[in-house]
Amino acid sequence: MTRSIPGRTDHVVVVGAGLAGLSAALHLLGAGRRVTVVERDELPGGRAGRLERGGYHIDTGPTVLTMPELADEAFAAVGGSLRERVDLVPLHPAYRARFADGSGLDVHTGADAMEAEVERFAGPEEAAGYRRLRNWLAGLYRAQLRHFIDANFDSPLQLLTPDLARLAALGGFGRLDARIGRFLKDERLRRVFSFQSLYAGVPPERALAAYAVIAYMDTVAGVYFPRGGMHALPRAMADAAAEAGADLRFGQDVRRLERSGDRVTAVVTDTDRIPCDAVVLTPDLPLAYRLLGRTPRRPQRISHSPSAVVLHAGTDRTWPWLAHHTISFGRAWRSTFHQLTRTGELMSDPSLLITRPTATDPGLAPPGHHLHYILAPCPNTDIGPSAAEWGDLAPRYRDSLLRELEARGLDGLGAAIEQQCLVTPADWHAQGHAAGTPFSAAHTFAQTGPFRPRNLVRGTENAVLAGCGTTPGVGVPTVLLSGKLAAARITGRDRTPRASRPARVPSEGTAS
Repeated sequence: MTRSIPGRTDHVVVVGAGLAGLSAALHLLGAGRRVTVVERDELPGGRAGRLERGGYHIDTGPTVLTMPELADEAFAAVGGSLRERVDLVPLHPAYRARFADGSGLDVHTGADAMEAEVERFAGPEEAAGYRRLRNWLAGLYRAQLRHFIDANFDSPLQLLTPDLARLAALGGFGRLDARIGRFLKDERLRRVFSFQSLYAGVPPERALAAYAVIAYMDTVAGVYFPRGGMHALPRAMADAAAEAGADLRFGQDVRRLERSGDRVTAVVTDTDRIPCDAVVLTPDLPLAYRLLGRTPRRPQRISHSPSAVVLHAGTDRTWPWLAHHTISFGRAWRSTFHQLTRTGELMSDPSLLITRPTATDPGLAPPGHHLHYILAPCPNTDIGPSAAEWGDLAPRYRDSLLRELEARGLDGLGAAIEQQCLVTPADWHAQGHAAGTPFSAAHTFAQTGPFRPRNLVRGTENAVLAGCGTTPGVGVPTVLLSGKLAAARITGRDRTPRASRPARVPSEGTAS
């Protein structure tokens, strides 16, 4: 039995209406709590926000939705379902990978379709290796979900479950790159199943093999896109919370927390004082700790994931060879991660994520126009250029990205742009994200599971943290779980029952 906060918890204030905060709110409402959600922006979403510019509807945060059943759990807590509120489109292919040698691979989540694609791309031996890899990934996910991902931790001793032995037997505590190499010899294929470790902030050769669970989510469980953009998900969650009785207050910035001894008694915004019995804090860790007036002691300073430069481009044309998600790999690989995580240099031979949401939902742009989202990983401001340096660097880096993309086949991209928004580590820093990164604390061994910053903070009885900086970590699925786990700390429920009406997830082999 994990710890829950003591005393009265009738009225809970949730600070932040991002995915973590909205997930917490829905689970709390389902447990009979009165909930007030306070958000500094004028709309829900947090990192998953929305920018309207010249008829283009731009998602400002994540572009990939996996494990939709975790969002469905939040809706189910108040008697609803994800599919009633969000039109989810399964993406086929989930990704398209393009390599510097001119080759290309479509990543399918259906086993038969992907095996055939791997055989076309790299031959029958690699196709057989893919089948074994897929089975390993599924076993890895099953071993981790209950006791490592969907779990609150009070002590590392809670790791001592039969699933720990299963995870060890699967090689989860080895290195990701080496473990993937046991199944696939083709270096290009190994990239497709290991680049996800960048989400966790660790190069594949140093990441725990357990983090291949992210590849399971991306390449086995399925990738989806909500019609109307990723922002449709937090918007639907906010609507469901309001209908279930939540008091949603937008455009209010939290200034401080009032305390009586070890308990928070009120949340004070720039316009209101809101008495409460408990509080869920979803801002990035430095701001949450500042509000609490307490920073937990750790043996080592928190290390942060790499950051990203994102170019949102509304264009008067597109390039039909682009899928909804296209990963353009450079020739370099290990040196790229070395630059991002060790030397603090900008990628000399970048690997880039290009998302074309209008491939699935043309209504996100004016008729006949298109949206392109280009993400270039870059060092965070702890080891790379500072937020101040990005002021001069940003336009030069944008131009270099456009030149690189045009050389890789997006000819005329620069001239086609009608509306644009460039986001750099300086912007993430201005939004309050530590080290100028939206990806928070890296998932090193010392910052994983029970060693990650906990969602309870010593010295405050009735405050709980949620979001990507705390348990279980970075990414849409895990952030949704962080809200659920925060609610469990308040309600005393160790585990919320799985949704009775699961989201539409294709069965094995149905994806084409």
